[in-house]
Parts: sequence; C-alpha cells; structure tokens
Amino acid sequence: MNTNTSQEMPVRLSELLSRRFERIVVLSGAGMSADSGIPTFRSGSNGLWHEFNPSDLATPEAWEDDKALVWGWYEWRRGLVMAARPNPGHVAIGELQRLHGTSVITQNVDDLHERGGATGVLHLHGSLFAARCDTCGAPHVLGDPPSEIQRQVMPPRCPYCDGYIRPGVVWFGEDLDPEVLDNARERIAACDLLLIVGTSSVVYPAAGLSGYAPNGATIIEINPQPGPSLTDYQWQTTAAIGLPLLLDALNHDQGGEK
Repeated sequence: MNTNTSQEMPVRLSELLSRRFERIVVLSGAGMSADSGIPTFRSGSNGLWHEFNPSDLATPEAWEDDKALVWGWYEWRRGLVMAARPNPGHVAIGELQRLHGTSVITQNVDDLHERGGATGVLHLHGSLFAARCDTCGAPHVLGDPPSEIQRQVMPPRCPYCDGYIRPGVVWFGEDLDPEVLDNARERIAACDLLLIVGTSSVVYPAAGLSGYAPNGATIIEINPQPGPSLTDYQWQTTAAIGLPLLLDALNHDQGGEK
C-alpha cells in the first residue's frame, strides 16, 4: 500500500496519471461529503439521536416499529444536507465530468455531487430527496424539513393509496435497485481509470464493484483511512484536497479542455 498525507500530488501518482484516459469513473462514499460537514454514517448521530446507533434506524424493522422516529431522523439528515455546500472535491468531480466525460457512482444519499456540477449520478443506496410510498411505490415530492429539530415526526400519507411516505434510501436488509447496480457494473467494466473516493470498501455489494474494472485499468483510492481494496495507488488524503490536485494533473497531462 502506498500512502501520502501531503497536500501535494505524490510523484508516483503523477506518473500513473501521465497517460491519456478516455473513460474515467468515480466511485464515492461517505468520506466524499465529510468535508462538507455531513457526518459519515459510521460516526453516529448527535443531538436528539445520540443514544441511537444509525444502523438501528436504517432498517425496515425500525420503520415498522416507529415510523415517526425514523422519519424524524431522516428529515434531520435531509436538513443537514440542504444546509451543507459542495466541497472542492465535489466541484472537481463536476469539472472532471465536464472536461473528460467522467461517470459518477456514489453510495451517498445526499445531492452534493449534483450541486457540485455532476449529472447522471448513479445513487447506489438511493437518495434523501427521492421519497416514495411504502405501499404503492409512488414517488413523493418533499417540502422543506421541519424548521425545528424534532425526534418524532409523522411521515406524510400517499395521496393515491393513503400509505405512508418513506425515505427513498436503501435500508439494511433491502436489495439495491438491480438496474442501478447493473448500470454501475457496466460503467466500471468499461473504464480505464477508476477513482475510489471516501469509502472504506467494506459494505457489499458496493465494495465489490472495483472488481469489475478491466485488466489494464488504473485504480486509485483517495481516502484519509484507506481500506483493503486492491488498487494501483492509495492516496491518504481527503477528497477536498486530493481531487482538485488530481483534476489539475489530468488537465495538464491530457491537454486541458476537450
């Protein structure tokens, strides 16, 4: 494993990026948004939810047991995201897509990639902004979250079947959308550069996606605490620091704008 905590591009990494890449894919995780002030899922909650393990609130069983508690927690999280701003890493990925046609796959349920300029983002674990009915599946447009943080917030009812509106995320014990997962595999299977950013690579099936990269593809991980993934280079830095430098290196080595 190669690690480097410097805020400068490591020489070995510069060498890996010196070739021309035509099919770049970014696979991001919770660390991607940590620099925007969004707590990683494994760092736990605070405030009204300090005694709860987030994993205990993100299950179908928790939803069945106490819908108001689960909905209140997700509305709090949605409020945090709405108040946050994309960090330089998100903006750099938006520029990577604009200049190099980069595809973006994320495990995050926030919208910071989109607000950073990326389009067509594949959300493996759903989105806080894609609520739907838990009975008929109809999509539901959300208004603003409560202005005051509340632990118990009853979810709205579906106007079509009177079911409850649930968060549009994939809970523990639920399967990922097979169409989204297949699309992610296809994108990675066709890449020549895979950037794994801010993920510990321990939650499957997302953790296994790097295995679909073809032989000859360059795989680079950017994460302050690198995981066990098999990569060509593991750069021990944050997305906000590393990605703008990587963007500059790619633009320099590949002739700037296309």
